[in-house]
Amino acid sequence: MSTTFRWGLVAIAAIAAMALPPAVVLIRGATAGTAPPPAPISADFGETEASAQAIRLAGWVARSRDNAGAQFIVIDKQRAHIYVFDGRARLRADSPVLIGAAPGDDTAPGVGQRPLAEVRFDERTTPAGRFVAETGRNLRGEDVLWVSYADAVSIHPVLLNNPDEQRLERLATPTVEDNRVSYGCINVPTEFFETSLRPLLTVRTIVYVLPETRPLEQVFGMRA
Repeated sequence: MSTTFRWGLVAIAAIAAMALPPAVVLIRGATAGTAPPPAPISADFGETEASAQAIRLAGWVARSRDNAGAQFIVIDKQRAHIYVFDGRARLRADSPVLIGAAPGDDTAPGVGQRPLAEVRFDERTTPAGRFVAETGRNLRGEDVLWVSYADAVSIHPVLLNNPDEQRLERLATPTVEDNRVSYGCINVPTEFFETSLRPLLTVRTIVYVLPETRPLEQVFGMRA
């Protein structure tokens, strides 16, 4: 092979390399664009009012990405209210709730394995903390969102089996004092469960239950 011919091949290869198809550039651009978007500086409650504690916790989730992009729920026990956010910390729905009859942020050891009749009043608490929700059914065969399966604490439609408890009436009042009635579960209006919570049964969801006896930093390890 002559020297002239070899140099001709080199020149052709160089020209071909310079003329890479646009698809190569587009692929590189697409790869670079897969980086996650910047975290929002705060949660978006829209025009919905919320307590300073709920705003602070949801904002921390947004900035720290503690939810890892998953949809999340904030339950404010002191206001007896639930807030449902998408993965970008934008409020999608909210509602009054019923919570455990007794104040407190912990569950009694083994309470989830005992019959309800054996659970003392002071043990009927809704635990505070961060929980990875689980989809399942309770003993009545109803779909629920388990907050803590081991402690038998779930989010489910309001129970109406005991008329004396007047749970629907409690949900409808503007006060929060009468929203403490359950054994620890979070009761929500049936329509709210069907429209706002049932879609979460098929996706990863983080539940944050605000404390009422301890600071946020202690419960969630917040640093910012």
